[in-house]
Amino acid sequence: MGSHEDFMPYWNPTGLWTGIMFQDTPKYCRGLPNEIFISNRDREIVRNLAEKVGLIASRGSEKEKRELWYNHNSLESDRPVVLCDPENGWNEIITEDMVECESDLARRWEVALRKEIFWGESIQDDRPIEPFFYIGHTYSEGGWGVKMDYHGGKDGGAYTWNIPVKNIEDIDKIHFPEIEVDYKTTLKTYELANEVFSGILEVRMRGNWWWSFGFTSYLIRLIGLTQMMLYMYDNPELLHRLMGFLRDGSMKRLDFLEEEGLLYLNNNDSYVGSGGIGYCRELPGRSLENSHVKTIDMWGHSESQETVGVSPQMFEEFVFQYQLPVLERFGLNCYGCCEPIDTRWHIIKNIPNLRRVSVSAWADRKKMSEYLEDRYIYSLKPNPSYIAVPNINEGEIRKYIRETLDITKGCVLEIVMKDNHTIGHSPENVTNWVKIVRDEIAKSY
Repeated sequence: MGSHEDFMPYWNPTGLWTGIMFQDTPKYCRGLPNEIFISNRDREIVRNLAEKVGLIASRGSEKEKRELWYNHNSLESDRPVVLCDPENGWNEIITEDMVECESDLARRWEVALRKEIFWGESIQDDRPIEPFFYIGHTYSEGGWGVKMDYHGGKDGGAYTWNIPVKNIEDIDKIHFPEIEVDYKTTLKTYELANEVFSGILEVRMRGNWWWSFGFTSYLIRLIGLTQMMLYMYDNPELLHRLMGFLRDGSMKRLDFLEEEGLLYLNNNDSYVGSGGIGYCRELPGRSLENSHVKTIDMWGHSESQETVGVSPQMFEEFVFQYQLPVLERFGLNCYGCCEPIDTRWHIIKNIPNLRRVSVSAWADRKKMSEYLEDRYIYSLKPNPSYIAVPNINEGEIRKYIRETLDITKGCVLEIVMKDNHTIGHSPENVTNWVKIVRDEIAKSY
């Protein structure tokens, strides 16, 4: 979970690669833009960077990577795919002194382009670089109808807040946050991007309206983590009421996005689930001529990291049954993030159209290999601490990858390095990790 900035009204970073709200956006590019305008000087800077992105995207290797993901997501790949997203470590790769543009909007675009260049020239994992520039909607997201006073949290540090729901009557005081789209600013930004990148990159719209329909991250905002655990015994009625409220609010939000034509296909270079690229031939499973994209045309995702200390039985009763109706709306599904799935697989496997399953650093890799076989994508998440130090331990990384490759023989494996809050202020950690993983894959396959 990011800082409480994740729950503020949001102006999309309008870049090529955007994750959870603000999470991978450098601190010096956060906040609302002053105006939708880019000076001639800044235009020259971002156009030069865009030309580099276009050249990288034209390489034959990018087409090969794209095809690799298509096969992988169809459970037909013949080798593991590798993805490395530095996430909050981007602040240590693209530092403030590297950003040359002056205006807020141009700086956002510059950072997005520099990420693509670093990804294509230095990281060199299996993520293709595409000749596109994505623009997100400018929008605000309302609150819950109750005040949450946050204390702390500066510079990504720990924080606390006042819990608004203390008894079942308080549920009547809250409402699910509503989205209000600023269509005028969105269109103006889109038109400006088309003008700036004309002849270099194709400008496309992309909506980032959610990351996960896990609900429990919202739940603890409303009642607190300790209370969530206690209420499973002491006040189950309140917990069921709240989870029903979160389910229904999410369903209404999806209805709104569908009706307003605000959904976009993610069967492309979109980041899906808690690690993976969305290229997929099975989505959409219908013709979209003269119709809006609906959730059935997309990848969905859910997780419940906050209930890692909860028994499988209570997870099923208080969490999973509320996630299931939302997941049933999607064409393909991903499940899990940092929580170990092995103890609740007998429940998770009932998700319709389940395709990608997260195997975190805290999961039993062998059990998950036996569960997933070649019927699901085995989405391995190595411990991010491997690259969070100034000098990586190459021997330990090689040992872990070799063990994993041996354990997962016969599985459809992807190795995804993510959840990085630091890369030890050593950008070479990222490139070296990818090289080591690729080397071990080459030896094994």
